[in-house]
Amino acid sequence: MRKLFIAALVVLSSCATAPHQIRNSCAIFEQRDGLFNNWRRAAEKTSREYGVPVPVLMATIYVESGFQPYARPPRTKLFGFIPWTRPSSAYGYAQALDGTWARYQSATGHWAARRTNFADAVNFIGWYHAQSRQQNGIPLNDTYNLYMAYYVGHDGYSRGSWRSNGDLQRTARKAAGIASTYNAQLRSCGG
Repeated sequence: MRKLFIAALVVLSSCATAPHQIRNSCAIFEQRDGLFNNWRRAAEKTSREYGVPVPVLMATIYVESGFQPYARPPRTKLFGFIPWTRPSSAYGYAQALDGTWARYQSATGHWAARRTNFADAVNFIGWYHAQSRQQNGIPLNDTYNLYMAYYVGHDGYSRGSWRSNGDLQRTARKAAGIASTYNAQLRSCGG
């Protein structure tokens, strides 16, 4: 009985931490291939539902949270050293804002979805990217522009508010590069 309890604790604790190897998509999926917490299965299900390639989904999470389930933006500092407020309500794997997450729950009926649950977060990203195609005509395999729209929002993307943001453009290029790497890796490991 004690061994079963310890095994259950190990399984549950692995659900609440980021995988150790996040630069390799095959390794990520190997690290999270449990019966109840299977990231490959969750990403592939989202890909089938929304048409967004798995590497695009995974690259978005990589850039947004580094696969940290409880990620939040760093707090601002009052007087340069006192921890103060956070710049946004972004939270979880997908760094989804409170209002956008609520819109996702309402649109999909996934009322119990949590931003700290990988399957829910990857589904949110698939839904959001599908909205980017619908509202802005971005192809679902265009990681660069999907990430731009993800970061600045659909209205911000259509206004071109990202054009003068060099940091965002570099981050979007990074997301595109990671998606390309993940794609090659997944082809080699049967993904």
